[in-house]
Amino acid sequence: MKLRHWIVALLLLFTGALHAQTASIADLARHSQYNSVKISPDGEYLAATAVVKGQTVLALIHIADSKGKLIRGQETSDVIDFWWASSNRVVYSVGIPRGGYDRPLPTGELFGVNADGSDPKLLYGQRKALMNSASNKHHGVELGAATFIASNPYDPFHVLISISRFEKAYGSAVGALRSTADAVPAAYSMDVRDGALAEIIAAPAPNMQFVADHQGRIRFAYGGGINGNGKVYIHPTDSFGWRPLSKTGDEQPFAMELTHSTGFTYPMAFSRDDSVAYFHCARANTGYGICRWNPASDTWQTVWTNPKVETDGLLMGTTYDDVIGVSFTDGRPGMSLFDSQSADAKALVTLLNQFPGESVRFVSGTSDGRLSIVLVEADADPGTFYLYDRDAKKLTVLLSRASWINPERMAGKQPFEFAARDGLKLQGYVSFPSGQENAKHLPMVVFVHGGPYGIRDKWDYDPLVQVMTTYGYAVLQVNFRGSSGYGDNFGRAGWGEWGGKMQDDVTDATHWAIAQGIADPQRICIFGASYGGYSALEGAVKEPDLYKCAIGYVGIYDLSLMYTRGDIPQSASGENYLQRVLGNDMGVLARRSPIDQLDRLKAKVMLVVGDKDTRVPPVQGNNLHNELLKRHIAHEWMEKPDEMHGFYDEANLAELYANVVRFLGANIGPYVTTTNAAVTNKTASVH
Repeated sequence: MKLRHWIVALLLLFTGALHAQTASIADLARHSQYNSVKISPDGEYLAATAVVKGQTVLALIHIADSKGKLIRGQETSDVIDFWWASSNRVVYSVGIPRGGYDRPLPTGELFGVNADGSDPKLLYGQRKALMNSASNKHHGVELGAATFIASNPYDPFHVLISISRFEKAYGSAVGALRSTADAVPAAYSMDVRDGALAEIIAAPAPNMQFVADHQGRIRFAYGGGINGNGKVYIHPTDSFGWRPLSKTGDEQPFAMELTHSTGFTYPMAFSRDDSVAYFHCARANTGYGICRWNPASDTWQTVWTNPKVETDGLLMGTTYDDVIGVSFTDGRPGMSLFDSQSADAKALVTLLNQFPGESVRFVSGTSDGRLSIVLVEADADPGTFYLYDRDAKKLTVLLSRASWINPERMAGKQPFEFAARDGLKLQGYVSFPSGQENAKHLPMVVFVHGGPYGIRDKWDYDPLVQVMTTYGYAVLQVNFRGSSGYGDNFGRAGWGEWGGKMQDDVTDATHWAIAQGIADPQRICIFGASYGGYSALEGAVKEPDLYKCAIGYVGIYDLSLMYTRGDIPQSASGENYLQRVLGNDMGVLARRSPIDQLDRLKAKVMLVVGDKDTRVPPVQGNNLHNELLKRHIAHEWMEKPDEMHGFYDEANLAELYANVVRFLGANIGPYVTTTNAAVTNKTASVH
C-alpha cells in the first residue's frame, strides 16, 4: 500500500467523514486527531501522535512500504510527546488522560520503542521502580519526573534527560498527582535500550532547565529558583561545575538576572554546528530581541529586535535542529529570517506563498534536510501536516489535525489594538460569526484567558471561540497587562493588580468594542477559565451594569484562599509567587474577591467545577455556589467528579459547550440553530 493510501486509511479509521460542512458541538469538543508529526533523522519513518478509540497513541509508519504500528501507553495513559533518539529508536512520554487544563497530566515516565514497533520498554519512571524494587539500583532516582533534553546525533544509544525528584504526593496510586516543585533537577545520560542512567551534573539551583549542545554536552542551566529571580549558569566544556553567565552586549548590558528594571536573558538553543548559542535577550530600553553568543570568542550579536513583542520561538529549517530565524506574534504571526537568501529561507517563503493567510513552518526534518514535515495552520484552521521533498520541491499532504472541521465555516480572529485608560497599549482579537464579519451590534462574549501570567491569547484555532461564534456571538479577547509576549515589564505590570488594573483592561476592551459598534451594549456576557473565571465574576461585581451574565470555569473567587488551598502554596516557590503577584494585604484581597462583593452582583451566573482540581480546588466554586444559595441568587451549576483544572473528557466538553451556548442564549439573545449544531438537553442544574 502506498504511503498516501495508508494515511487515508488511517483517516477513515480514526475520523470518519472527512468533509463535514458545519461543525457540531460534538465535533468542536473532539481532541485533535494528530497533535505532532516528526520524521526520523534518516527519512525512513514517520512518527505521529494519533487518537484511536479515545486514547492518544504513537503511530509509526515506514515510508518505503507504508507499513505502520500503533503503540499505546501503559494502561489508559495517553502519549503526550515523543522524540527521535536515533533513526531507529523513539522515546516518548505519557500522561493521565484527565488532568491539567485540556491535556493529560504528565506522569514523568519515559518509554522507548524501535521505529518498526519492536522492543517497547519502560525506560524511566515510578512504575519501573515498583516493578523492579528488589533489584533496580536506580530505585530511588526513579521516584521522580523526567523530561527530555536532547538526543545526540553522534550516539544513537543515549539521550539526555532531566530528572526532578518528587517532593510531595497528592494520592498514593501509581500515576497519582505528585509535585517536583522546588526540587533541584539533575541531568542524566539515559540508555534508550534499557533505561540505564548515568548522572552528568545537578543544576545549581531548584526549578531550573538545561540546554545542551549537539555533542551531548550540558552547557546551560537557567530558571527562577525558589524566589523567582531568574539566573543563567554556564557549564564550561573544559571544566566541571557551574559559573554564572554575565556579559555585556554590543550595545548595552544584557540582563542575565531578572530584575525590576529589565527582563531576563536566557539561552534557547545552539546552532546545528554548535558555533553559536541563541538567547532570548532583554534590554532596558530597546524592546525585545534574539542574541547570538559565540563561545569561542565570547562575543555577542543582536540578530533580531522588536519594540513591541517578544519572540514566540526560533524558526527551524528543513534540516533537523537548524535555526534559520525567529517567529513572533504582533497581532498575526510574523517571522524574521536571518539569511533571506539561504535555501531554507527561500523554500519557506515559497511555501508561504502557496498558503496565503496561513502560518507555515517546518516542524521536523531529516539530518540531511532532504525531507521535512511542514505544518500549515491558522485562526480558523486546526492545521495540516505535509511532507516536503526539498530536492523534488514537492509537497504531499500527510495528516489533518481535525479533518472534520471545515475552515471555511470557522471564524477568523481580527487583531485590534487600543489604549487602556492609563495610556498602556493593549492588543487583542475579535472573532465574528462566519459570514458576519461586518455585522454591527452583535451579542458579544468577553472571553478572558487564564494564567494570568506566562499566557496570552494568540491568533490560533480555539474550539471554545468557535463554539461561541458558531452560535452567533462575537467573541472579544484582550491581552491585559500581565499577559506574556510583551516583555517582562508588561508582565510585571500585572503583579498586585488582580481586580485592579488587569480587570480595568478587560473593562476598557469591552467599552472599546461597544464604541466600535461591534457589541450591543445590552447583550454582553463575560466568560473565562482559571484566572479567566476569576475575571469573569470580578467583572460582574466590579461593573454590574456592563455584563448581563458571567461564566466562571474552574475559577478563583476568594483570593485569600489561594494562600491555603491548592497546589501553589504547597512549595516555597509557590508561596513566593503568591506574595509577588497577589500581595499579602488580606483586606485588599477581600475587597477584590468576587465572593465578598455579591451585594453588587446583577449578572446571571454559571459556575463550572472539576472535583479533582488541585490547582484551583473545588472549594473555590463550592463556596461561591453555597453563598449564592444562601442569598437565594439563582444560578447554574455544573460539577464533574472526575475532571481536574479544565475538562478533558470529550463527552464532558460537549456537555459544557452545550450548557454555555444555552446559558448565553437565555441571557443575551437566542443562539443560532443549525442542522449540525443543535443544542440538546440541558445538563447544568439551576439553583
